[in-house]
Amino acid sequence: MEAKIVYEDQAILVIDKPAGVVVNRAESVKEKTLQDWISETLVFPLSRNSGLRNGIVHRLDKETSGVMIVAKTQDALENLQMQFRMRAIEKHYRVLVHGRMTPREGSIALPLARNPRDRERFAVSATGKKAVTGWKVQRYFDAVLKPDVDTGSYQGFSLLEVKPGTGRTHQIRVHLSHLRHPVVSDTRYAGERRAREDLKWCPRLFLHAQLIAFAHPITKEKVQFEVPLAEDLKKALELLK
Repeated sequence: MEAKIVYEDQAILVIDKPAGVVVNRAESVKEKTLQDWISETLVFPLSRNSGLRNGIVHRLDKETSGVMIVAKTQDALENLQMQFRMRAIEKHYRVLVHGRMTPREGSIALPLARNPRDRERFAVSATGKKAVTGWKVQRYFDAVLKPDVDTGSYQGFSLLEVKPGTGRTHQIRVHLSHLRHPVVSDTRYAGERRAREDLKWCPRLFLHAQLIAFAHPITKEKVQFEVPLAEDLKKALELLK
């Protein structure tokens, strides 16, 4: 596993995280994590400090690819964590969902909590934490151009730019599934049969962290970083018409 370094200065690293990689170490995680990669291959003031998560500021789901910030110093880490708490950091995702999403632009604000029947999943719940997700349709697709895919359950697709206003676990996936537009190849929230067909042409969850914008912890000026759509997701889009 190796993440691509997009930008680096004395305070921060911006990386392009590959899909299939867990961000943080945990007793339940046996494979190499992004945190391991940082501690083993990079050298900066926090890179060996596991107590401060080796400078990792935030996380992405294992299946999600895209842009992440790593702080190189404790001052930078505390500043960026505060920006996340204040919801001052802007994040944009590219997401492919089932169905033609209408209206073309909107938002959903419903609280989320762990599903009491399955602790690995989350669900809309009146007792959950506040969660807000905005979306904008970039393009509609009609069908999959792959002969061995059973398209009987498909009703087109929508490529979205999604902007979460909060950062709850699985937030985008749960909110879009609740709207009956689950993310393509989402094995947790799209339904077993649909996810099985999706995986024949889209090899993993179609969720990519494309852009992040924040105030630089030293200069205080707004900075913005964007990473292109991952190659496996680009190839999946090429199979749609």
